[in-house]
Amino acid sequence: VQPSEINEQFIKNKMLDENATTEEIAQYLAQQKALKVSALRKQDIIIAADQILECDGKLFDKAKNIKEAKANLKIFRGKEHKLVTALVLAKKENILWSYVTSPSLTMREFSDQFLDCYIESAGSALTRSVGAYYLEEKGVQLFSRIDGDYHAILGLPLIPLLNKLRELKLIDD
Repeated sequence: VQPSEINEQFIKNKMLDENATTEEIAQYLAQQKALKVSALRKQDIIIAADQILECDGKLFDKAKNIKEAKANLKIFRGKEHKLVTALVLAKKENILWSYVTSPSLTMREFSDQFLDCYIESAGSALTRSVGAYYLEEKGVQLFSRIDGDYHAILGLPLIPLLNKLRELKLIDD
């Protein structure tokens, strides 16, 4: 793992000012991450990804603290949101492949008491996920419906990635 150190917020704000779609923003961010790391590791195949949560037309970033995570979960409660997930392969500062998918998730109408218990249990991990949940852990209890690629929800669309790596003969068929 090598962080790209791109200014994601600046890029996101600029693209929003230009009326880019959430899918375009996620794809561009993943591409910029891949190209930045590819410039440093020219012989390597770089796998880069980006994920943006969109709810009611608003884009959400990772919560800065638990208070903000709780506020966001209250916004998502009872609503559908999508996790736009972009994946890119690059080598020698060239994009080899790009993929975007948008799973949708519907949070159930949970009580404030349930939310407080969930937050207490999850703790600071809530600030490491854009949705303030981990579907592979207790966060699954927040949902009434999930549509789309499970691995994309986790942040890496694994099946499309493996298919592309096989197609490029980078892993065994």
